[in-house]
Amino acid sequence: MKVTVSRKAHFNAAHRLYRKDWSMEQNDLVFGKCNNPNFHGHNYELIVSVTGEIDQETGFVVDVKILSDLIKEHIENAFDHKNLNLDVIDFADLNPTAENIAVVIWNKLRNHIETNKELEVVLYETPRNFVTYKGN
Repeated sequence: MKVTVSRKAHFNAAHRLYRKDWSMEQNDLVFGKCNNPNFHGHNYELIVSVTGEIDQETGFVVDVKILSDLIKEHIENAFDHKNLNLDVIDFADLNPTAENIAVVIWNKLRNHIETNKELEVVLYETPRNFVTYKGN
């Protein structure tokens, strides 16, 4: 019997969508106002879900306190009130789109979740725009 346990979190961050190897015109055409050279920000909402068998001894799929601590340590502390382009090494050469941010978050957490458990990251950039990543 598999059950999914989820934890919600949030962080505020600025970013700019652009490619260094493109002209300003091409960046504007593809990324529009998200290419603002002075950056722009979002109040990101994050849902991290772990799916697996219920441990018969504890009754948990995953201890929510441990999951909460992992999100705080590896995601919120790393991203909250940061400029993703300038302050977060993961985006030094990676465009910080919602899709790429979700993959980076998944990769940061995957090593801390038991391998027999499935991990899913849902990242809301706005209340109406969100992405989901479940791994390869």
